[in-house]
Amino acid sequence: MQEGKVKLECVLPEEIEKRSFEIIAGELEGTALDPVQAPVIQRVIHTTADFDYVDNLCFSEAAVQKLQHAIQNGAAIVTDTQMAKAGINKTELKKYGGEVHCFMSDPDVARQAKEQKSTRAVASMDKAAALGGSLIFAIGNAPTALVRLYELIQAGKLKPEGIIGVPVGFVHVVEAKELIMQTPVPYIVARGRKGGSNVAAAICNALLYGMR
Repeated sequence: MQEGKVKLECVLPEEIEKRSFEIIAGELEGTALDPVQAPVIQRVIHTTADFDYVDNLCFSEAAVQKLQHAIQNGAAIVTDTQMAKAGINKTELKKYGGEVHCFMSDPDVARQAKEQKSTRAVASMDKAAALGGSLIFAIGNAPTALVRLYELIQAGKLKPEGIIGVPVGFVHVVEAKELIMQTPVPYIVARGRKGGSNVAAAICNALLYGMR
């Protein structure tokens, strides 16, 4: 081996994940985590390599159990990005009769946003609210989507089964998350600026894998 070069062993994806979770568990040793919330927190850390989520992720009372119960009863998941939609394990969700929606690219959503001088995120939440049925919202990008959900809930036009509120960014992100935490809806929120579509998908998958 030439000087300065490192030889890395070939590790299969399943083994990488296994080892990763072992490393995470080791680094979290001595940290008191709720046993029901722990798998969600650990999967988000696995996705982001960011241990700040131990403190940043906030759960309403029995949020994990309530969201899993909704999934078991066929709830659909609505996301605000195609990335989050792609990342959610749809095969697992389909076992319970659920599906994933993202309306951000729909022509009618773009048209409504333009007519109302709003954002596609807002218009897509309006479209989702018209779906009816059991809905879980997984928001990883647009704080305006969370604000619109808050408005629809306050107006009595929407009663979601739960909200995963983890948009990332600097403008209105913190405030939008705090609004969701004021509602009676079960929530999992990443307090502060951190989050992202990958985090939203990771939380959904943690819920699904915990139901196996």
